[in-house]
Amino acid sequence: MDAVSCSGVLPQMKLSGSDLSRSDHKFPIGRSSWRSIGSLSCNSSKGLRLVPKKLTVLCSASSDEMMFGVSRCDKKSPVGETFCAAAGVCTYGGTAVESHHSHTVEEKVGVLLLNLGGPETLDDVQPFLFNLFADPDIIRLPRLFRFLQKPLAKLISVLRAPKSKEGYASIGGGSPLRKITDEQANALRMALESKDMPVNVYVGMRYWFPFTEEAVQQIKRDRITRLVVLPLYPQFSISTTGSSVRVLQKIFRNDPYLSGVPVSVINSWYQREGYIKSMADLISKELESFSEPAQVMIFFSAHGVPLSYVKESGDPYRDQMEECIFLIMKELKARGINNEHTLAYQSRVGPVQWLKPYTDEVLVELGQKGVKSLLAVPVSFVSEHIETLEEIDMEYKELALESGIENWGRVPALGCTPSFITDLADAVIEALPLATATATPKTTSAVDHDPMRWAIKMFFGSFLAFFLFFSPKMLMAFRNHLI
Repeated sequence: MDAVSCSGVLPQMKLSGSDLSRSDHKFPIGRSSWRSIGSLSCNSSKGLRLVPKKLTVLCSASSDEMMFGVSRCDKKSPVGETFCAAAGVCTYGGTAVESHHSHTVEEKVGVLLLNLGGPETLDDVQPFLFNLFADPDIIRLPRLFRFLQKPLAKLISVLRAPKSKEGYASIGGGSPLRKITDEQANALRMALESKDMPVNVYVGMRYWFPFTEEAVQQIKRDRITRLVVLPLYPQFSISTTGSSVRVLQKIFRNDPYLSGVPVSVINSWYQREGYIKSMADLISKELESFSEPAQVMIFFSAHGVPLSYVKESGDPYRDQMEECIFLIMKELKARGINNEHTLAYQSRVGPVQWLKPYTDEVLVELGQKGVKSLLAVPVSFVSEHIETLEEIDMEYKELALESGIENWGRVPALGCTPSFITDLADAVIEALPLATATATPKTTSAVDHDPMRWAIKMFFGSFLAFFLFFSPKMLMAFRNHLI
């Protein structure tokens, strides 16, 4: 398994509190002062009016630190009634909240798709890994040791590059993620145009070209007046959507033009009816390729995260993943498909505990229990990349066959499936009225310029850093888990 299979996660050196984990959707939303507005309970709802609609969603909009129209949404209804799809975007069968944003200037709407990114050539692998591991939401160092972020990322990326290159070489020499994401962006643009909403669609990658920062600068050059941010991760995690939005917040907060652009972030969308039905369509189609479809075990394999993300930082990823599986199976059962199913987590790296059960271990157990037919479903991925093409299609398939499973199948990623793209277009339309501008840029918080305190921090930080890098246990850990 390749370290680049992380999709933005790596075992923490030590977890510290993250602003991105303070609410159900993990964004810093400030202190809330609750007040009721009909069936919608929000604070700081200036500029919004309530349109009569049956609504059982609790939204807590932020205070003066509000970013991008982000809010906390606690789902209260099952699929088919309310789809709480995003921070700041509670979508359901109709628009319940409309904005009084001025239309005196012609609006120019933009949609920003966010994704992980991937190396396009083997020469790109090591710098891509450096960018990945330099992210403080991936290796989460205590504040005292954050000066080690880049040196540590350099060390890990150099050690991991040879093995990672082997993985990418096996799938053609690079990641297809950029090409697929560009195709999804074009398909989404056309779907929105067919719904009488002309938009500019941009692609921003977190760790490789085109970087999020590049996309934002193009948005600024194009003078976009209203923006919907759509991360291509169905479920929220601190290490994926959270990391990408943190970058956006910093850019928008410090730019006079961008801070005035109303933005809506679709935080997660695993509950959306169109997504659930699109997944069920793919699964039911692949089941028909087996000689005995009813005997096939449906094996959901999701990307893992370290357990401490969930336990210590409140990452909702596991809960959202389990609910997502429940909704997909509910849809399949409504179609008369009652196959057994299970969920496991792949792509773990390093010595710490990750979400269980692990995909490789479950495959062996299923073989030992006599399961003969298995359909793998990459549930946390909407594009083909190294985790599907190499890890699932090669590593896990080989392991499954060696463990006694005789019939193997794999559901393709959603890609540009028309029903999926149409649902994303609907999500954008529903999100647009909820866009809000960022707060007025604030002055940089006071920095501690006490030279004695700085010297103490550097001394102890350097001493412990030396011990960290050169202690026998750490060297052994790097050898066993990173090489």
